[in-house]
Amino acid sequence: MEFVLTADSLTKQYRHFKALDHLSLHVPKGAIYGLVGRNGAGKTTLIRIICGLQDATEGEYILYGKKNTDRELYKSRRRMGAVVEMPSIYLNMTAEENLKEQYQILGMPSFEGIKELLELVGLENTGKKKAKNFSLGMRQRLGIAIALCGEPDFLVLDEPINGLDPQGIIEMRELILKLNKERQITFLISSHILDELARLATHYGFVDGGHMVKELSAKELEEACRKCVRVEVTDVKALSRALDKMGLDYNVISHAQADIFAQVTLSDLVHALDVEDCQVLSSSVRDESLESYFISLVGGANHE
Repeated sequence: MEFVLTADSLTKQYRHFKALDHLSLHVPKGAIYGLVGRNGAGKTTLIRIICGLQDATEGEYILYGKKNTDRELYKSRRRMGAVVEMPSIYLNMTAEENLKEQYQILGMPSFEGIKELLELVGLENTGKKKAKNFSLGMRQRLGIAIALCGEPDFLVLDEPINGLDPQGIIEMRELILKLNKERQITFLISSHILDELARLATHYGFVDGGHMVKELSAKELEEACRKCVRVEVTDVKALSRALDKMGLDYNVISHAQADIFAQVTLSDLVHALDVEDCQVLSSSVRDESLESYFISLVGGANHE
């Protein structure tokens, strides 16, 4: 598998506090990689280091084949755009003027492509309206348009839907999916709005306390979060024997509960348990969400 970005044991120390603690990650080319974690888990610190806004205390990262210590890392960074924390826009300028300013900063020879960029992010009809009068969603889309100047094929977005209204969230989601599909842009997206991230991501990295707890693909996550029937019984050992005989996949939760990962007819289960002198006390269908999976990985305390 080809990776746009990898990190190995990245550490960021602030006196007695480690914002990152030997964190590693792998962002595949073409992926929408969701960086999942509580506020304060280290997501923004990681992004700031990758973008060159901070230096790591220890460890290394590789961006498009160039190590962070490589003198030619700037060549890889040219292929990267980012919106970190808040979009860097000039509020007293129009959307078009903001893009022209960015073109000049990048030393681009002409303003060709600005009209296309405005259309791409849905800001082609804003005319002379100043960015200070834009909605938050419009500002976020303008920030992405600015990040797209120079035609990068890797975009890093820090909490891109934070504070957006429902319509703004839909527009941002559609834009990210469009850029990924039509322009083959790889994304690294940090977010704590997990249900929305689940609509986008092809890969996930779960971060807690500066550590990478787990990385997995959307397919692997779907398998981990598969639907199940949770049953409560009088004797879980008897339930295990019955399920083994029925050839069903299950996971024992406690002395009285287990999750059954299969289509099971309750009457068949009750009959099988009768043989084992066991009774079903309750049953319910469960479908684990991304948020509940994350909490099960890192624990629920202080979760935001």
